[in-house]
Amino acid sequence: MSTGRIPRVLSSLGGGQHGLSPAPSSSSALFHTSSCDQADAQEKDSLDLTFNDHSAAYKSKTTTEVARAYLVMSLCGVKPLVTHNDKLMKLGQTVLGKTLFGMIMKQTFYGHFVAGEDQERIKPTIARMQSFGVKSILDYSVEVDESEKKEDKKSFKKVSEAQSEPEKNTQYTPICEEENQEVNRKHNLNSARVFFYQGEKECDANMQTFLDCIDAVKGSTGGTGFSAIKITALGRPEILIRLSDCLEKTRRYYTQITGKKGMVIKGKVDKSAFKEAFKAKNLDSNADVQKFLDQMVDDDQGVIHMFDWSSLIDEGKDLGDVLKVPNLETGKMEPLITGDDDGALTAQEEEQFRNMVNRLHTIFKYAKEQNVRVMVDAEQSYFQPAIHRLAVEMMRTYNTSSAIVFNTQQCYLKKALKTVTLDLEQAKRQGFYYGAKLVRGAYMEQERARAELLGYKDPINEDYEATSAMYHSVLDECLTRIKALKTDGDDPQKVGIMVASHNADTVRYGVGRMDELGLDPQERVLCFAQLLGMCDQITFPLGQSGYSVYKYVPYGPVNEVLPYLSRRAKENGGMLTKIAMEKSLLRRELVRRILNGQLFYKPEGIYKPVGF
Repeated sequence: MSTGRIPRVLSSLGGGQHGLSPAPSSSSALFHTSSCDQADAQEKDSLDLTFNDHSAAYKSKTTTEVARAYLVMSLCGVKPLVTHNDKLMKLGQTVLGKTLFGMIMKQTFYGHFVAGEDQERIKPTIARMQSFGVKSILDYSVEVDESEKKEDKKSFKKVSEAQSEPEKNTQYTPICEEENQEVNRKHNLNSARVFFYQGEKECDANMQTFLDCIDAVKGSTGGTGFSAIKITALGRPEILIRLSDCLEKTRRYYTQITGKKGMVIKGKVDKSAFKEAFKAKNLDSNADVQKFLDQMVDDDQGVIHMFDWSSLIDEGKDLGDVLKVPNLETGKMEPLITGDDDGALTAQEEEQFRNMVNRLHTIFKYAKEQNVRVMVDAEQSYFQPAIHRLAVEMMRTYNTSSAIVFNTQQCYLKKALKTVTLDLEQAKRQGFYYGAKLVRGAYMEQERARAELLGYKDPINEDYEATSAMYHSVLDECLTRIKALKTDGDDPQKVGIMVASHNADTVRYGVGRMDELGLDPQERVLCFAQLLGMCDQITFPLGQSGYSVYKYVPYGPVNEVLPYLSRRAKENGGMLTKIAMEKSLLRRELVRRILNGQLFYKPEGIYKPVGF
């Protein structure tokens, strides 16, 4: 790694791939802090890429907050407490009353993992993080107890029925999750929230919550923050499964026509391939076939889409009218998206899809007006093709001059690199800004169980190492394209990437590749993100050394965010090695402050986040 281009990064990072092997352990002497009366200067510290510098990690916290963090992490290491935390919290509410219980939570778990109760009370936390170089992603984390809800699953197959006809099963077969808890969307899921469909009114209420969160981002972060949404909160999830199945049928139809594997844009096939296929079947004079060819979206490099997605997303046409192809024997148009028993979608289902799309338009239009970026969270793989297509089409509509819509790419999927490459190609050819959050993925156990249950190929990489390799390959593809934009004199921000990871090796990889490619952190093409209350040893040193970095900041009334707190406790309880490391850093920082007489240390940051 060159030490000349980004002198903030320590040069003691020996060999290894991209020069990112672990560095020797560091001490707080590796950075300095200017006196607070120099607040007009933009301070930047050296970045210790071992992420073992406890002083840099916790200089934004009071000693009381460091002690609280140590207590919370210690409690997260007590297995019985973590396993039964949701029951214990409900018991605490019953015995102590919500007021006293809430006061206790504010001094412990809530105070550590949640920024505050409303838009006003989160501002001090956000302002302090900003003064130490860290920006915010806001999420209103109030959740009802989803375990008490029953989703409308009238047309979902029973597991026994699906297993009796294995030849009819695909990854996108809707099944009733209540028969087999291993494929239940809430089973062993600690890192993501699940929305169950309770009707269109509740979807409207969820949309309003997302709009309120955009207001909170605008009012609290000065337009530098993000908001996050889940598409399953905005419509009937079953329609997403059916649309995902339709997209898979589209891929197979494309392969049948052209003989090329992969999606249309990658094959770079022009309309002549389709014309020749129809001519060979004596269908070239068929009026429906000609209409199908005319509505294909193409450019001088070839076909981009077989369907007119603009009419579906922007003009409100029905799914059944747009997503259909000519039968290769008769030329008759046949729908690729179907409802129950392979029949046509009902008028109600078509209306539910239009409502979902309209809610997305409402959110992204408002976000663009407020100049707030919105991340579309990824979900289970059987929803994901539909969620992905909707997100990309929203990018095409709203990312015309900057990246407002960000999609989420799950790197534990075997096809992650292929998906991102296709998206980058489409963005380039259709001239919109591409934004993506890269994650490893949250649904591995469910995905493997569902694949085994229904007999389809496991979509998940075989192990953690393969997922890390995929993550780095996806990141490399994005950074290489950003470098190409910069070299060509184009706007490098046409591709914007967030590395949302608590993995120190992945963060080191991103920092190292930026250095090798000559991408300055101030260019705002790559940012990093971690959850509030977790991995401060990564987040704050990055922010204090001039990198663009975010904390995912939940907020909401204390007694209404208990499901979120329950997931955080379980997530930390499942990462005992990382907990031990964070506890060690916290303990060392407490000892340092005691020995240096800094028990009453008052954090006063003088750092300026990237983009401010």
